[in-house]
Amino acid sequence: MQPQEPNIGLLSRVLNLIDCGVIVLDAQACIVHWSGWLVPRSGRGAARVTGHPLIEVFPALRGSRVEAAVQAALTDGMATGHVPDAGNRTPFPLRPAGSFDGDLIDQAVAVTPFDDAGERFCLIEIRDVSDSADRERRLLEHAEAMRARSFIDGLTGIANRRHFDVALTRELRRAQRAGSNLALLLFDIDTFKAYNDHFGHQEGDACLVKVAQEIAGILKRPGDMAARYGGEEFAAILPDTSAEQARAMAERIRAHIEGLKLPQAPAAHHGHVTLSVGVAAFDRARLNDEAALIEAADQALYAAKDGGRNRVVADGDAAPAAARV
Repeated sequence: MQPQEPNIGLLSRVLNLIDCGVIVLDAQACIVHWSGWLVPRSGRGAARVTGHPLIEVFPALRGSRVEAAVQAALTDGMATGHVPDAGNRTPFPLRPAGSFDGDLIDQAVAVTPFDDAGERFCLIEIRDVSDSADRERRLLEHAEAMRARSFIDGLTGIANRRHFDVALTRELRRAQRAGSNLALLLFDIDTFKAYNDHFGHQEGDACLVKVAQEIAGILKRPGDMAARYGGEEFAAILPDTSAEQARAMAERIRAHIEGLKLPQAPAAHHGHVTLSVGVAAFDRARLNDEAALIEAADQALYAAKDGGRNRVVADGDAAPAAARV
C-alpha cells in the first residue's frame, strides 16, 4: 500500500482542536501556523498574523526568555521543554477566551525545533495553567497562614513563646553586630491564681487577653514585640532601647494596667489587676546572650514581686530574689 500524502487541511483542523495554543515559526521567526485556540484568547485571527514576525505580533516578548528559546531552537536546534518564567507566568498577552479586558492567563510554554524539506521550523506550545497556578498560590497562602499561626498565641493573639525565642535571638545578633541597644521586659500578673480561683478560668482567660492586648497596644514601634511568655507571664522585646528607656516603658505599662482598674479577687494583695515587671538590657560584657538576658530580667521580676508587687525592678536594682511568690 502506497503511503498517502498528508492531508494539510485535516492536520490543520486537528491542531485547532488541541487544547493549547500552537504557533509554528519559519526559519526567520515568522508565523506560518496559528491555531484556533489562540484566536479568542488573543483577539487575533490566523489571517491577521500569518507571515508576520513573532516579535512584531508580540512586542512584549522582546528580550524575554521565550524569545531566547525561539532563537536557540531556530539557530542551534535546541528544544526547551519548559521555558523558565523567571517570575513571569504571563509571557504572552493572552486572556480567558472572549475576555479581552480580563487578567492575563498563567502559561506554560514549550519550544521545539523541527525540520521539514530541509528547512528549520519552530513549534511553540502555550498551555493555560491558571487553575494550577491558583492552586499553588492557595497552597502557598495556606502555608504562610499556618506558619503565622505557629508564631501566634492562640488565646491572646500576640506572639507566642516560640516567636519570642526566634525574635530575641535575631535582635541579640543585630545588637551584637551593630553595637546597638536592646532591652527585655518580663511581666507577671500579680496573684493571678487568686483571680482564677475567684472569677473562674473563663474570666481568667479574658483577663489574660485584655492585659496582652493592652501591652501590645502600647508598643508602637514596628520592631517592638509583645509576647506571651507562659501562663500569666508576658514579655516585651525592645530593640534600640537603653536600660533607662526600658525602665520608663515598663513603668508606663505598669501604670496603664493599674489604671484600667480591672477588679481583682478579694484575696489578692491589691484591689485591681496589677503587674510586676523585670527589666534587663543587653550588655556586651555580661548580658550578651539569650540565657543571660532572660535570667537577669527574671531575677528582676522576682525582686519586684518580693518587694510588694505592682512595681518595676531593673537588673542591678536589687539582689536576686530567692523565690517567686
